[in-house]
This record gives sequence, C-alpha cells and structure tokens, in this order.
Amino acid sequence: MIILGLDPGLGTTGWGLIRAQGNRLSHIANGQIRTAASDALPARLVALDAALAALIAEHRPAEAAVEEVFINTNPQSTLKLGQARGVILLGAARTGIPVGEYAARLVKKAIVGVGNASKDQIHAMVMRLLPGTNVVGPDAADALAVAITHAHLRASRRLERGE
Repeated sequence: MIILGLDPGLGTTGWGLIRAQGNRLSHIANGQIRTAASDALPARLVALDAALAALIAEHRPAEAAVEEVFINTNPQSTLKLGQARGVILLGAARTGIPVGEYAARLVKKAIVGVGNASKDQIHAMVMRLLPGTNVVGPDAADALAVAITHAHLRASRRLERGE
C-alpha cells in the first residue's frame, strides 16, 4: 500500500510517499510544493491544489495522512495555514482515498518517542526508519513522519480488530 504524508503550508507543503507492506516500510519519494509569496492568496491555493493533484495522479496513493493545524502566535499565519490545509484535505479527499489526520505532538511521539521533538530529531529518525532516503528538506521529513505514523497506527488498528 502506498501512503502519502502531507505537512501543510501555504509557502511550502512537504510531501512524502512510503510503501507499507505489513510492518515493513520503504521510501518511494518526497519533496516540497512551493507557492510564490508574491502571488495573491487565491492563486497560491490554486497552485497548491494543482501540484497536489498532479502528485496524486502520478503516484496513485491508497491513503493519505495530513498533519493537523497548530496555533501560531500570529492569527493571520494560522488562518493561511488553515486555508492551505483545507485545499490539501479537499484535494486528497476528491480522489476518494481515505485521509487520516494527526496532531503534530502525536507524530513526534510516534517517530521520536517524545511529543516535543525538534525538527532535527524528526529528520534523524525518518532517516533511520527509511534507510537510504534522501530527504529534500524539513517539511518533506515531517511529511514522511506523518506517513510513517499513519502506517504504524493503521497497523495497530488492524491488530486490534484481529485482521
């Protein structure tokens, strides 16, 4: 099963694709979707949607996982992040694939073992869990962490149901 992890952002959205076969995970690809800060907000949202649609069409993931919004000190930043996240949720859901949502603290705890892990710690653990992966940047590392969390929690839920 291919899982698409997404770390939403208006300026930069990280994405990561992994393959989950039982409890074995392998890296497929990762990257960043960037929008131009000089463009108007609607144009940036359209660009984000188009890039996500192309990514999903190319890789055909079975499921997606998205990091939940955290509250910034700047309300405008939080609002823009929420709008980008809405476009991402819509873009993934439009294809009919199930979409999981995970709090940043849960992802950090699942990957590093503590809910207040740094970006460097996330990156290091992603490299350990997906050996040989060339991670494009911190947003892509976070997206891969979201995908890994989804795969692990998905497997746990299957075990609980006795599948």
